[in-house]
Amino acid sequence: MSSSIIGRAVESDLVKISIHNLREYSTDKHRRVDDRPYGGGPGMIMSCETIFRAVEDLKTPTSKVIYMSPSGEVFKQRLAEELVEEEHLILLCGHYEGVDQRVLDGIIDREISIGDYILSNGNLAAMVISDAVIRLIPGALGCSESAIDESFNQEDGLLEHPQYTRPEEFRHMRVPEVLLSGNHKKIKEWRSEQSYQKTLTRRPDLLKEK
Repeated sequence: MSSSIIGRAVESDLVKISIHNLREYSTDKHRRVDDRPYGGGPGMIMSCETIFRAVEDLKTPTSKVIYMSPSGEVFKQRLAEELVEEEHLILLCGHYEGVDQRVLDGIIDREISIGDYILSNGNLAAMVISDAVIRLIPGALGCSESAIDESFNQEDGLLEHPQYTRPEEFRHMRVPEVLLSGNHKKIKEWRSEQSYQKTLTRRPDLLKEK
């Protein structure tokens, strides 16, 4: 969180990030935040009392509380664009076998999943979402157009076109002549076609969503 784009955004006061340990809100003498599930079963469940106490302490009138959950809606660029408009996000990271259902029913505004796979906890998911959202904040990237041109963030929803830099030729692989032509209209057309073909080949599902 302290390096690269996120670190620079924090240093520039574009965003403020605070990490809170739920154990600090536990009233248990051992600072436990979990217990056995009612009805039996493997693993431990995170306590609703501790989580409610933490969220209610941190929440403001403008807060949106998000739980990192494999059962949530799948995180995509469009969702990152929604979240960057929020003033204050609280990202709750699950551990063990998840949280007491009353947490989801009582204080969670949104459940989000970063994909159909299992992680040890929600920390990595929260970092993924944080990075995707923060880079959309005006001024967070070095170039104002960078975020617009990236894959998944173009206006047409297609993957980004291929990119090239010096040298013009490397191991018999040449930069496409159109990119060296200086003809901005043709370059734009080439990039548009390349984006479409790349999306058609690699992510045809994105075309079906349009």
